[in-house]
Amino acid sequence: MIKKLMKSIREYKIPSLKAPVYVSLEVVMEVVIPLLMAQLIDNGITGGSMPYIYKMGLVLLLSAALSLCFGALAGKYAAIASAGFAKNLRKDMFEHVQHFSFANIDHFSTAGLVTRMTTDVTNVQNAYQMIVRMAFRSPFMLIFSLIASITIDWRLSLIFLAFIPVLGGGLYLIATKAHPIFERVFRTYDRLNGVVQENLRGIRVVKSFVRQDYEEKKFDDISSEIYQDFSKAEKTLAFNMPLMQFCMYACMLLLSWLGAQAVVACGGDAALGLSTGELTSLFTYAMQILSSLMMLSMVFVMIVISRASMERIVEVLDESSDIVTPENALTEVKNGSIRFRDVTFRYNQSSEKPALDHVNLEIQSGQTIGMLGGTGSSKSTLVQLIPRLYDASEGAVEVGGEDVRRYDLDALRSSVAFVLQKNELFSGTISENLRWGNENATDEELRHACELAQADGFIQGFEDGYETHIEQGGSNVSGGQKQRLCIARALLKNPKILILDDSTSAVDTATDAAIRRAFREEIPDVTKLIIAQRVASVMDADKIIVLDEGRVAAFGSHEELLQTNAIYREVYESQMKGGDEE
Repeated sequence: MIKKLMKSIREYKIPSLKAPVYVSLEVVMEVVIPLLMAQLIDNGITGGSMPYIYKMGLVLLLSAALSLCFGALAGKYAAIASAGFAKNLRKDMFEHVQHFSFANIDHFSTAGLVTRMTTDVTNVQNAYQMIVRMAFRSPFMLIFSLIASITIDWRLSLIFLAFIPVLGGGLYLIATKAHPIFERVFRTYDRLNGVVQENLRGIRVVKSFVRQDYEEKKFDDISSEIYQDFSKAEKTLAFNMPLMQFCMYACMLLLSWLGAQAVVACGGDAALGLSTGELTSLFTYAMQILSSLMMLSMVFVMIVISRASMERIVEVLDESSDIVTPENALTEVKNGSIRFRDVTFRYNQSSEKPALDHVNLEIQSGQTIGMLGGTGSSKSTLVQLIPRLYDASEGAVEVGGEDVRRYDLDALRSSVAFVLQKNELFSGTISENLRWGNENATDEELRHACELAQADGFIQGFEDGYETHIEQGGSNVSGGQKQRLCIARALLKNPKILILDDSTSAVDTATDAAIRRAFREEIPDVTKLIIAQRVASVMDADKIIVLDEGRVAAFGSHEELLQTNAIYREVYESQMKGGDEE
């Protein structure tokens, strides 16, 4: 896990190394200062030598200034290293997620990925900053202070050594109890983000059904769960401070008692035992040793909190995409022909019933194919196998006469334009959204694509035309307008295969007919697959696929299906009764 995370440090290795170096120099100066103080007391104040006091005073001021300078530099480089590490970690996770297949994305919830890239990365960043600074400072301070105190009086130094295992054992018990709770808390954070996302996306539905109270209760329940778990974990970690204070005050009491006896016994003569200045130094070293242990405990607490976050981040980074470009991949799709050869597909390989069951289809390049079927008949699943958003569990899907698994992924997906069932627009202008299809498209090409998609008319009606700003998700345009913009964006790819997954459901029948007519006249060589709920949207197609529970129930022209397929005939009669056929 650590090795995987450390790969994200990269260009911030030097600041990560500089921080401990400056920390060690800071510690050296802080350990030297008590020794100088002891000499000042014993030789200057007790000896009554003002020149010596002035001399040692200047040396102490210089030491303090150097310690401050080294500490500031350590803090600077620790901040740079941790912030850079977090930046790279978010970048690595985001880039890794971009290569996920739909199956990989299904493995993680959207809310879970958001939590990992925000809360979890922040926890790891804070832990890393404490590690490169505090985790180096504390052991250095502990070791150097112990060495210095041993040189003064090794017997009194045993007091410090006696309390180290007490503190270490206590911290271990606290960690083993708190870590599982934090793991549970971060999983609950995923659910909290999911509730917030769902509520914000469906805010219009929430308000129209007056379900604000229900949504508030759902949010409060999860918030209360997080509060209870966090409270429990923090109560466990709260024992850290009393344990530290117990060790610190016990050390100070023992040091005061035994040290005072030693000073009295030798009359304050360092040559015979322990001097007043040396006892003062021991008090300082006691504070330094115990404060270093306190810092270690703070680092320890931060690592306990962030360990669960580290595991969740590594879980994403370790996830391997199950759809990759093969070696010696084909980089050109010859045409838009499609063939399904005995294709079976399961979303979960352990499920008994497949989503698609032994599908056999052959579609010629340039044909217009309609697709009908009830809800759950796997219409969307079928077309998602064409650009390898998923891979077939059994059988093979061929495009341009070649198995799709032989193509370079970018080459295959560049030849297939997909207008998804859930249309998505991004914040930016209309022209910026359209250029997702072709970033180098000219204004004339944008306009032509929008004319084919019957979108140019309403775009020209906006005050800023093609520079009209679109809100995130296209919330400031209607459903029909959003669909037509997504169709125009797909057309700009100049694809060999165009898939419309129920992409005209929000437009009126006249506009739907105009879009299909434009397709016939303007892009006759492009293979067009149209998934629709309305028979009128597909009845003029070259052939129509009727899906029923993941199987191809029928495949033929409108006239053939009326004669031979009961499902198609029933849907046609129920929709066209009392209406005119197009």
